Amino acid sequence: MDPFVKFTSQSQGRDRIFRAAQYACSLAVYLLRNNSDRKDLVAKLKSLETSLSAGRKLLRLGNAANSIEAAKRTVQLSDRVLRLCLTVANVSRTLYFICDNVLWAKSVGLIRNIDKERWSLNCFRFYFFSLVMHLSRDVYAVLQVMTKRSRDKNFKQRMDQHLTENPEVAEVVVPHLDGFLFLLLETLKSHPDLALDSVKNICDLFIPLDKLGLYQSNGGVIGFCGLISSLIGIVTLTQPRLRIAP
Repeated sequence: MDPFVKFTSQSQGRDRIFRAAQYACSLAVYLLRNNSDRKDLVAKLKSLETSLSAGRKLLRLGNAANSIEAAKRTVQLSDRVLRLCLTVANVSRTLYFICDNVLWAKSVGLIRNIDKERWSLNCFRFYFFSLVMHLSRDVYAVLQVMTKRSRDKNFKQRMDQHLTENPEVAEVVVPHLDGFLFLLLETLKSHPDLALDSVKNICDLFIPLDKLGLYQSNGGVIGFCGLISSLIGIVTLTQPRLRIAP
């Protein structure tokens, strides 16, 4: 019980729970959309989804300051690629939160004379760019680990054994592709924090892609991807060893 109390006492923990519930509602609405007997339930789920979204905007107030502090830390990283990816990601995230806060102020009537559609698009543009930079960091980290493992003699023996035991696969596919996939899977298996962060960012990417009209998805895809990324966020928040660093 204590870990749950500690988790829910954090604003980030509450946001993750609300986010998971929000996208679960979105997925349920999509799955029940053609069920005429569940119209009342669908209406309630839509109302709950809207309320959760509004509540999360309130919880995100002040997150821009946290992102600025994160950018100050990442700009001091010694690795130039990580420094670039994470600092740009944090700056983009800061701008995303600022736009999100303005939209919240508009929704409660604190601000009136703004173009809501324009601010919403800018909000998702910054969110999209932040995710792209985080994914770039994931790809860079994966390639670093793969390069290191490929030079390990014991691992090379395991990979040669895998190719020897599956000669029909190695011959059919593009040369070296099977070895590359074996190396990639072994890398992700040995670094679950990296694997979870990559899956989370890929799932999150579908949301701004849809909102910006770059890749249209349906409510089911958005709900499913949002739910998966939210659950991964909850897991990494409760299990620090599964959280990627820096």
